[in-house]
Amino acid sequence: MKKTVLFLMGAFVLAGCAGLRTSSEYLLRGDGYFKDGNPIRALEAYNRAVAINPDNLEAYASRGAVHFFQGNYDLAEADFKFVLEKNPFQADAYTAYGSVLAAQGHFEDALKVLNSAVMLKPTKPEIFFSRAGVYFMLGRYKEAVVDYTSVINLSPAADVYNARGAAYLRLGENDLAQQDFDTAKNARIPASLNVYSMID
Repeated sequence: MKKTVLFLMGAFVLAGCAGLRTSSEYLLRGDGYFKDGNPIRALEAYNRAVAINPDNLEAYASRGAVHFFQGNYDLAEADFKFVLEKNPFQADAYTAYGSVLAAQGHFEDALKVLNSAVMLKPTKPEIFFSRAGVYFMLGRYKEAVVDYTSVINLSPAADVYNARGAAYLRLGENDLAQQDFDTAKNARIPASLNVYSMID
């Protein structure tokens, strides 16, 4: 009975990808699975996209993002480094790679990588949000406030106001912190920055 169920599940997965012929089609399918909260199916689609076209850097970057959100940092790092080797001007890959380094506790290395991302794409709020988080972890709260403010100017969100408020608290700026916490409760702003757009 178990073998029959497993076979049927496998057949269903294959049927879901039936008719897809190109790497780009698998990439789009994987993106859909990822946004729908199905990382396993997303990885299957991204792996297929890479198998069909080993030069599809978007598939590597997207697969790396899934690995990152699953906590598989070594796999994520390998995918992002591959993208950067092939295209050293990919700001989103620098952002993602910097986030991986920070998650592994390599904060100074993460800052170097995120600084490269800022130079390449100075209007991407996710870069500043990632770098602000690294500054916060290093106890560099003034620099964190500057970056959180940059994010708010580009794309205000409640989680960014809360993060900046936390940095203000560490600086002893309680009134400014309270203002940010109050602003974060405003229903007219999004609850969170779109971290999934880390890789466009």
